[in-house]
Amino acid sequence: MELSVVIVSYRVPQFLELCLNSVLAATKNIDAEVIVVDNHSQDATCSLLQDKFPQVRTICNEQNTGFAKANNLGVKEAKGTYVVILNPDTLVAEDTFAKILGFMQ
Repeated sequence: MELSVVIVSYRVPQFLELCLNSVLAATKNIDAEVIVVDNHSQDATCSLLQDKFPQVRTICNEQNTGFAKANNLGVKEAKGTYVVILNPDTLVAEDTFAKILGFMQ
């Protein structure tokens, strides 16, 4: 696996959905995985992920562990050679990850 994208989410399902749509479009031709760590949002985030994004690896924390610890959990689970950490309110262009990987290689 070439790339892992880790996103920590907390109570922002609308932003997360937009973010994931852009990330999935940007990784369509890349050997990549997307990991979302939900930090115990207690809203519809985990349901949204399971229903609309079954290809996304989802970790639903049973308590809010904080941003850094949740990122560390996602990175620990990542299998990519490269890891990108995104906030859930981020939108990426379709060529973003291809350019990043080109630069890194």
